[in-house]
Amino acid sequence: MVAMSNPAGETGTSAGIPGDPGDPADAALNAVEHQLSLLWRRARSVSQQLSRQVHPDMEPAAYGLLSVIRRQGPIRLTELASCIGVGKPSVSRQIAFLENLDLVSKEADPLDGRAQSIRLTDKGEEKMHQVQDARREVFRERLSEWPAGDLQALATLMAKLNATYERDGFPRDESL
Repeated sequence: MVAMSNPAGETGTSAGIPGDPGDPADAALNAVEHQLSLLWRRARSVSQQLSRQVHPDMEPAAYGLLSVIRRQGPIRLTELASCIGVGKPSVSRQIAFLENLDLVSKEADPLDGRAQSIRLTDKGEEKMHQVQDARREVFRERLSEWPAGDLQALATLMAKLNATYERDGFPRDESL
């Protein structure tokens, strides 16, 4: 189900009805929606920049796959597609691109010789190490003035938000 929002300036008029400017919960949800939209736009831009640091022709989706493979270790194509919530054909095209760049390789799955696992090559691991270390440093610089308690509160609330999406069938991130 996709929620639709009212265009700017259009709100409900009765107390307690979504869109009511006097409803504190609605105002808070609007503020959350606005801030998340801003964060997602910025995250897409950062993802674009990071993917280009790995390779000038790389799309952000391929960078995302490299991140999952790096975090999870060797992984089957179907599991990888499930982790990021897209179809196997889309992932397959990106993996072929990454293979051509010598960033990933396929190997026989030790548990099932008919299946293949995808893993980072040494070159892929080196590139991801460089890019992710640089990203982490920028993140540390941006948040260096935040008190540790605020950072922990943010992490806790983000985990709570992510858990609500998992209830809707989005894959759980097992990396932590």
